[in-house]
Order: sequence, then C-alpha cells, then structure tokens
Amino acid sequence: MIPAAFEYVRADSVDAALAALAEHGDEAKLLAGGHSLLPLMKLRLAAPSVLVDVGRLDDLRYINDAGDHIAIGALTRHRDLEISGLLASAAPLLAHAASHVGDPQVRHRGTIGGSLAHADPASDLPAVVLAMGGTLVATGPGGTREIAASEFFTGFLESALAPDELLTEIRIPKLETQGWSFQKFNRRAQDWAIVGVATVLANGSTGVALVNMGSPPCWPRPSSMPFAPAPTPPMQQPSPLKEPRPRATSTPRPTTASIWPASSSAVPSRNPDCPRRTRGRRGPSLSGCCRSCR
Repeated sequence: MIPAAFEYVRADSVDAALAALAEHGDEAKLLAGGHSLLPLMKLRLAAPSVLVDVGRLDDLRYINDAGDHIAIGALTRHRDLEISGLLASAAPLLAHAASHVGDPQVRHRGTIGGSLAHADPASDLPAVVLAMGGTLVATGPGGTREIAASEFFTGFLESALAPDELLTEIRIPKLETQGWSFQKFNRRAQDWAIVGVATVLANGSTGVALVNMGSPPCWPRPSSMPFAPAPTPPMQQPSPLKEPRPRATSTPRPTTASIWPASSSAVPSRNPDCPRRTRGRRGPSLSGCCRSCR
C-alpha cells in the first residue's frame, strides 16, 4: 500500500499547471482532492513520476449563475455542491447526489472536477452530469474547448481530456424540472455504488444515466440520448381470466387408528392362543403379541 516514488510540483495558477503538464507529458498527473488518484497509486495501478498539485487554485472553486446554465469551477468540493442554495433551486439532482458521495471527509476534500476527470463508472457525479446533459470545459495550450458529457467519458478511467489539458469548468443547463431521482445500492453508505441510476424529467423530456453498469458512465439502451422525449406508456390490456391451477392433493398417511380399529375384538391375530396377547390392561393389542403373531 505504498506508492512508487514521484516528484511533487505545486501549481499556483492554471498557466503553471499547464506548463508542468507540457513539460512532463504523460508522466504527469494532476492532483486535486486526491481521493481517486491516491488509492490507485497505493495499489500501484497508477505510477506517475510527477504529481502536479492544483488543489489550491481558488479561482477554480465557484458556483455561479451564468444565465441559461450554472457554471461550476472544477475544484468545487462536494460539500459546496451539497449546501449550495443555487443548486438546490436550479439543479437539485446534483446537490442531492453530492450529499451521497463517500463520507463527510471525502466530501470536504474531493472535487467535482477530479471525480469527472477520473471517469470512474462507479462514481456518482459522472452519471448525474451525463443525465442532466452537462458540458465540460477543458483548458490547454491551444485555449479552451467545450466537451459534451455524452462525449467526455470514453472508457474505463478514460476521458476525452488530452494529456496537456486541465478540466476547468462544468456547465449544467437550467431545467424546468418536473421530477428527478438519484438511487444507488451499496453495502455501506461510504462505499462505491454496486449499481445506481440518476434520472431527471424536465421540459417534457427525460435524462437517465447509470452508475457502475458499463466501462464508462452510460445511459441505458435503447434510450438514444439524454433528454429524449418521454415515451407514452402503452395501454394496459386486460389479461384474460385464467382458470386456477388445481392444487396438488396428497393422500393422507394412514394412522394407527385407521389400521387397527379401537374394538379389541377386531384386533387380528395369527395365534389366538398366544400367552402374551392378554397381558395388556386394555385388552389385546398387536404390540403385546409375540413375534410369531406379527
């Protein structure tokens, strides 16, 4: 559980972080909250030679109303999402799902940008952003570009981010929500979801995405895209009445009373002169006869 040796670089700005990524290339990894990357490093499943710490970039920590969408800085912590009044009114699904991430320690350190960039299908927030039709903004040497959530997650722990790019912002469209739900099944509250689903009904359309049901976070098939028109439920046809299946009857097991009548005169005996036949107080019985009488 000890990671391989690495070099630590602390970035004090976005430009400094991009310069470090450009210098070290594929050998560098960005470190924000660390709750996704560090466990992999301890298991030696990831072994970057350079860690670029961007956790202190406060200019990437915000939740703003941007007109037709909500702009969220990539370094906004899960706890900030959970208690945001703006998200509670405009995107309650995201605020609710953030309250179910890990435990309080994880929510106070983990960031939404780190969770999305890690692209773990068992994580909660990638499915929520996918179901809500969010957009992710990446910044690199060539400037910024927008990536739809449906195109961002490309595989298991893989995203559309280039090695020299940094996720800087998440944009959640404002929706007139008629209903939403986030459900997940796990063994303990702080565990990764064994299976989960995020769904939202807004503007007459539906968005559904699944947690831990595929290599990348995905929406269920045959649904084509998030916010597809809500299907009209088919008419329920009355099922024809069926005759009830006959219950299996069992033959009652014979009892002693049904085999041997209570009357002593009816007790059969092959040896009427048996001396043991008359020993019982209640008259002759089969159990009182000798072996030759049975």
